[in-house]
Amino acid sequence: MNIALLGYGRMGKSIEAIALERGHSIVLKVEDASDEFNFSKADVAIDFSIPTAAVSNIKKSLDTGIPIISGTTGWLDHYDEVVNYCKAKNGTFLYASNFSLGVNIFFEINKKLSALMASVEGYSTHIEEIHHTKKLDAPSGTAITLAEQIIENTKYKNWTLDTPNSEEIQIEAKRIPDVPGTHEITYDSEIDSIKIKHTAHSRQGFAMGAVIAAEWIKDKKGIYTMRDVLNIG
Repeated sequence: MNIALLGYGRMGKSIEAIALERGHSIVLKVEDASDEFNFSKADVAIDFSIPTAAVSNIKKSLDTGIPIISGTTGWLDHYDEVVNYCKAKNGTFLYASNFSLGVNIFFEINKKLSALMASVEGYSTHIEEIHHTKKLDAPSGTAITLAEQIIENTKYKNWTLDTPNSEEIQIEAKRIPDVPGTHEITYDSEIDSIKIKHTAHSRQGFAMGAVIAAEWIKDKKGIYTMRDVLNIG
């Protein structure tokens, strides 16, 4: 499989290494939003760029009929726009806030636990996420996904980085050097606390998931998520 890498930072380099190990070729590396694109040799594009470049990168790929998966976060105000653009182009698009296979299992645990907690009185909910200091967005896309899943199942209506009111989930975003990613959800009461936690030990899990998603999406049409790749639900 021939892969176009849109974004060639640390994640892009990790994806390249795993793709080559799995017998694929990297035919395009885009390091800057102003770089020229030539998708003519690519079978699929993987976008791990920056928030200001993601929408343009995705649309350029869809314009040329190349399936694209995106793990860039911080641009989701335009998600519906991109989905509609993909439909208009009869294209192929997959977005995930986190491509780690473990995190996607963690998402399913989070949904189940939040549904169970919805009928129990006296618990407050708190999310903590920790990432490396070079991560540009806060909170992480993964933390937002976790919060949105809890909101779907409980009384909460929103999330906040500030001091929360009774209808808000507080997300505490910490930036510490050389931390690939940690997410912890706590349900706390006067009687006890319940916690679930996912800790990434390296970027390898994210990169592996992205390559697996690219392998899966090649030659497909439509709009997908990692739940489709993993055949969850």
